[in-house]
Amino acid sequence: MTETRRSNVVIVAGTDTAVGKTWVTAGVARALVAEGRRVIAIKPVETGCAEATRATEDGVLIARATGQADPVEALHRFTAPVAAAEAAEREGGMPDFDEMLVRIEGLAADADLVLVEGAAGVLSPITWEWNLVDLAQALDARALVVALDRRGTINQTLLTLSALEIGGIPLAAVVFNAPEHADPSTGSNAGAIVRLAGLTSIIEVPRLADPGAAPAALRPVAAALLGRA
Repeated sequence: MTETRRSNVVIVAGTDTAVGKTWVTAGVARALVAEGRRVIAIKPVETGCAEATRATEDGVLIARATGQADPVEALHRFTAPVAAAEAAEREGGMPDFDEMLVRIEGLAADADLVLVEGAAGVLSPITWEWNLVDLAQALDARALVVALDRRGTINQTLLTLSALEIGGIPLAAVVFNAPEHADPSTGSNAGAIVRLAGLTSIIEVPRLADPGAAPAALRPVAAALLGRA
């Protein structure tokens, strides 16, 4: 896949849950802010939310990374730790997709780059009618795919890339996070995906104990989003 259009909106799409989307989003945001870029980071929908854990929610963490005044948390928060559409239905608060678009577009108007972090995978439903691919299409966005370098990621990453390609979403970059515990596939998965998907490269990021080191490690990702890779 090749990039054929340019937008200031980038969706951060994970191949699965717990692959490091928030870590990448926050680190890239900090790297871009350090370059003097105006960055807004948005989590449209987040599940598994509670008052006790509010300060560490994904939407809060990525907002803090940019220093933005609005939004300071996910646009829609739900308690149940299930897919967004299911959580919304259980709690009687299904997001209005058009209102979500208007909100994101308004925030994007004054930003150099807007990072929109998805929840779970690209086909996980935001509502029962819309998913992250639909959101990317409506926002004319590019995609930053985040995966974890572990067994099973070849299939997950190829399926994610296929869904984006079918949806006509330009690919900005693919990032591989190092897992906490390596398995026999770790270190070879990126090369396999490059070969199978016809990509030029995948950006591999080491596992870092110090979160403060993330912006430096993610500078190549920031450069790719700015078209400097």
